[in-house]
Amino acid sequence: MSKKPEPQSWQDSLKALLANAPVEDALPSGETHEETKADPGRLDIIYERKGRAGKPATIISGFTDEFPDSEIEDLAAAMKKSMGCGGSCRGGEILLQGDRRNQAMQYLTKSGFKARII
Repeated sequence: MSKKPEPQSWQDSLKALLANAPVEDALPSGETHEETKADPGRLDIIYERKGRAGKPATIISGFTDEFPDSEIEDLAAAMKKSMGCGGSCRGGEILLQGDRRNQAMQYLTKSGFKARII
């Protein structure tokens, strides 16, 4: 009786494919990962109740023009998820519902941003 060869697992097949594939860096030549990340500048965390029917809101502003809007939106989504609150991102500013000044300061400093509460 002849023995049938055992089929390869998908992990082994993937390893074989990746071992033969050329590894290319997505960055242009000469750039490092730190150079591609835009500097948002110093961010201001503001508490506001005006124009919102008396409801408190925390606004994070001060993003520079070099900081892309898509990254601001991603940051806003991550902050809202971590704080468990609502909010929005418009015009280069992040709005969080409620008084979230201290939480926003902690989150931004842990993420490597320079921020201050005004």
